[in-house]
Amino acid sequence: MWHVFPLVALVLGRLAWAAAPVPHLDAAGQEAYQAYLAAPEHKAFAIAPGGAWGWKAELMSVAQVQADALAACQANTRQKCVLYARDQQLVFNPTAWPSLWGPYASAAQAAKAPPGLALGQRFPDLLWGDGQSIQGWRGKVLVLHFWGSWCGPCRREMPQLQQLHDSLKANKDVAFVLLQAREKFAVSVQWAQAQGLALPLFDSGFSSAADPGFRLKGGGRLPDRELAKVFPTTYVLDKHGVVVFSHFGPVEDWAQYRDFLLDAARRSGR
Repeated sequence: MWHVFPLVALVLGRLAWAAAPVPHLDAAGQEAYQAYLAAPEHKAFAIAPGGAWGWKAELMSVAQVQADALAACQANTRQKCVLYARDQQLVFNPTAWPSLWGPYASAAQAAKAPPGLALGQRFPDLLWGDGQSIQGWRGKVLVLHFWGSWCGPCRREMPQLQQLHDSLKANKDVAFVLLQAREKFAVSVQWAQAQGLALPLFDSGFSSAADPGFRLKGGGRLPDRELAKVFPTTYVLDKHGVVVFSHFGPVEDWAQYRDFLLDAARRSGR
């Protein structure tokens, strides 16, 4: 009977990893993973930072099902997809997971990057507050968050964002800039204070929904719908102002991004 105990331990181990939440996935993604677990082999499940996922099953070749799962995930994101599970095996590497925002560009490479909002592009030089701009925050990993107190999903995720901000206060290489959209700054501040929030809020210059967009240093405007398909929207810029992550809509568990930001603080800007 002695050999029963290792078998029980193996079964319990498999049940534990099967039941554990998959990183960054929302409820729909977690449900898809449960469907994956019930599917016949060969099968593979892939994920990417930000919540993208894809899976395939019932293919003859392990190599083919892996490639197809990665392709299905990659079709939904510009972030790098990695395998999470293959058949009945968990292949996810949690140590390497926070490094997927890289590799980071050197200063020379960043200077040659085209301007824009996509991954690998230099973020437009937005202007806010009393003359601050993106350029002035070079040297820091910048979490750039666009929100409004009129936005339900924005309001719901603010406490988690506050916790993430507080957990990184001691790190001088990570900064947060929250800019309101479609309302006066005073309205945003009043709501945040009423909730007991102490996040770094800055005045985008918006005074109403009729404003033409976010201000650009040197003149001009960036339309809010060009910058944010929905609200909230978040961009993370490396120390050279290059986009390494973007997310449209509320983030699933902000605390999961702490290690990503710390990794970016260590490795970007070299």
